[in-house]
Amino acid sequence: MPRRHRSSRRRRQDNQANRRTAVAIAIPVALAVVVGAIVAATNGSTTVSQTALSNCASQVAFVQPAANHGHGHGHGHHTAGSSPSPTAGTATATPTATATPASTGTATATPTTTATPAPCPSATAAASATPSAASTATTTAANVDCDIIVPANPLSAKGLATPYQLTGPGGMTPAQSGCTMANAANLGAFVQATIVNTQTGQLSVYDPLVITQGTTAAVAPTVPTLPRNAVVTIDFGFNGTVLTQVGATANALQQGDCVNGQAGSAFGQVSFCNGTNFFNEAFQLEREGRLTVPSEGTSGKIVASGGNLGTGQDCPTTRNFDMVDQDQSDNVTTLYLLNPATGQTAQDTTANAANIAGSATLANGSDDILVDAFMDPTLGCTPFEAPDLANNNTPTTSQALNELLAAKNQPAIAALVPENDEMTLDGNGQLDATKTNMYRAEVGQAPISNQNNQNDSPAMYCQNMVNIQSPFLAANQTVLATGPSPVTAVGDNLFTFLANRLSMSFTNLGCQNFGLTNPVSVTLDGNGVAVAATLNTTTQKATSTTGTATATMAPAQGQRKGRSHHQLMNPSGM
Repeated sequence: MPRRHRSSRRRRQDNQANRRTAVAIAIPVALAVVVGAIVAATNGSTTVSQTALSNCASQVAFVQPAANHGHGHGHGHHTAGSSPSPTAGTATATPTATATPASTGTATATPTTTATPAPCPSATAAASATPSAASTATTTAANVDCDIIVPANPLSAKGLATPYQLTGPGGMTPAQSGCTMANAANLGAFVQATIVNTQTGQLSVYDPLVITQGTTAAVAPTVPTLPRNAVVTIDFGFNGTVLTQVGATANALQQGDCVNGQAGSAFGQVSFCNGTNFFNEAFQLEREGRLTVPSEGTSGKIVASGGNLGTGQDCPTTRNFDMVDQDQSDNVTTLYLLNPATGQTAQDTTANAANIAGSATLANGSDDILVDAFMDPTLGCTPFEAPDLANNNTPTTSQALNELLAAKNQPAIAALVPENDEMTLDGNGQLDATKTNMYRAEVGQAPISNQNNQNDSPAMYCQNMVNIQSPFLAANQTVLATGPSPVTAVGDNLFTFLANRLSMSFTNLGCQNFGLTNPVSVTLDGNGVAVAATLNTTTQKATSTTGTATATMAPAQGQRKGRSHHQLMNPSGM
């Protein structure tokens, strides 16, 4: 993904048989997808590439204008209202396939740009000289899971500065499994810490480094200075299917209060350390007036939509139904630098970028990057930021900051992680209230209740996503079409990306099981990329409102069930 906003402005299952095969930002459809994102800095531009499991034609997701590329204070970010080039290609694509649901569209979008993406690069080509990245061809294609070794005392300054190690599952080496940071597009892992000072309420961010097991850091991580009585939360993201935490010492995971899911049923790409404690402390500090979280802000660029259901001209947050997908609140905004010559990684800082010649930037496709780096700048909004302790306190974003912002500015109809999110299904693929509540607690969300089930039961989550997001995309298609696509294998601009993402999310959540109709009709080009979309904005009503863990979310005929968050049915990865 592109550079995180570094401005000083404010805003903003373990059961492997049942895992979804999809991508890294978060979406669904029977489209060959991608498992991650690798951003390569080339000739002054930043390219986000998604390596697909098949249909590998659509790779280049975003090319940031050279003028916006940089680090630190010059860290490239889109200014409000900018219209950067959405793709790297220049040839116009001719639509060859149209997917039309059984509904009549009321808002048609004509894409402002189409492109023929660059051919698929090799996931490990950039670091072919690295022993850990060599000889992975026979195993990388089959393996989609990795382990991450968590250092001792992970919540301490020393623990944060100790590199996490990425390795293969079940005793496989990085080379055997493809679990290398040189292969980050497919199996890269990312870690992000957010810190709150319990005395002052000051927030800060620190991105611990992930290295390939058996290697060393390209540059030793900066040891952060933590305030006394700091409370730290650590979020994990992954560009594969299941990332399993493994303690470097016998009690490392206990020391960090780390959560991977339930026994026999992992969340999948994401996991956490100390999230529940962090959010409880942060919310208490807010109530006491010691922590101030800003408003989400408004923008005149946003066209109000959805009537009483919509959020007017408020800027989007990760709990708004106008931007959520099948698995909200997942993955992180962390970026790393890769030395292509050695396969070593380093923290993404101004100094490291200057000292590592030809460094590439690695990213974790996420809902948070989608909001912070794509939707916000296109809609004239800015993200909520805090000082980066590894980069001279330069303002930066984080998943936890986005959740704090969303909690403070939660709309009347708020999107909370639903039970039909495949990361919260149990080991048998059934709804699991306990596991859903465990996930929610780690991202600062309220547990399931009769009150919030009115919006976020499986049926109502689907209904609200259809009735709020469809009119939002239709009303704002003109401005969204000026924004770059996060993944050009999914859509050729931000609008077509979001529309295709909504269509895939509808399918992956089993929304059709509640008597709802997919509101999106997508026109695809010869590479399966959405180049136009039509939205039916007619209000729909679910015919079933079951919100308890008593039903199995069976996929529609021809659809695949299983978690591989972002490979087959979720090509967008966001």
